[in-house]
Amino acid sequence: MTDWTAHTDRARHWFETLRSRICAEFEAIEREAGSAASFEYAPWKRAAVEGGEAGETGGGTRALMKGEVFEKVGVNVSTVVGALSKDFAGTINGASAEQNAFSATGISLVAHMRNPHVPAVHMNTRFLTTTKAWFGGGADLNPPLPYDEDTAEFHAELKAACDAHGERYYERYKAWADEYFYIPHRKVHRGVGGIFYDHLECADDAAWEANFAFTQAVGEAFLAVFPRLVRRRMGLAFTPADKARQLEWRGRYAEFNLVYDRGTLFGLKTGGNIDAILMSLPPEATWS
Repeated sequence: MTDWTAHTDRARHWFETLRSRICAEFEAIEREAGSAASFEYAPWKRAAVEGGEAGETGGGTRALMKGEVFEKVGVNVSTVVGALSKDFAGTINGASAEQNAFSATGISLVAHMRNPHVPAVHMNTRFLTTTKAWFGGGADLNPPLPYDEDTAEFHAELKAACDAHGERYYERYKAWADEYFYIPHRKVHRGVGGIFYDHLECADDAAWEANFAFTQAVGEAFLAVFPRLVRRRMGLAFTPADKARQLEWRGRYAEFNLVYDRGTLFGLKTGGNIDAILMSLPPEATWS
């Protein structure tokens, strides 16, 4: 079995660097709005999970900011090594009750905006190993008040990243996002989509480098496009009806993340930090 430790370290370093750049850009936006809000960083260590084994380790840092533009934004990086619980291992690519060792490193971001004209957003990229090694991730836009211009620009940036790395990546991963970010009991999508990919397997070093380069491109695309959308909309006036619409759609977002989101389940099942896992939930939401 390939030792992916050095690859995991490289991926972790990239995710941490990307987090620092994103946080700096979001703080710059707050300054432009006359706000002194900054990210607060809370390191955490991984707790043992039931059914786990000795040698489990890891943790990460939860970065959280509550400001005038970003009502609540979390940018988390975590790296964990250990064993999956026996009952959960069979649901993870390349793992089983008998072969349940794993490692995972990734960045996860969710931003809920104060102005309902500014879209909420999610971005996550990760590298995992079991008996296999693979990358996954994506980004999707969640506007309570959609603008066609913003949707088109967000998708165009992701498409450019995809097109540089795979002939049909955008077509395939956009369709996967449309399927994944859907709330069956509501029969609605949670936003206007983006891309979602998983199990982008690394059979050797060459495949790892290619998949890592694509994952980096997704992160760069997000950092390029989302701040532009924020700056475009953050100064617009909004009405009580606009805010009510935002709070209703935040409820839909919460429903998806608590019922269907794979990342939420993975974090809870592997001894992740509860506050970091649930930072995706909005600060306020309504249900009629």
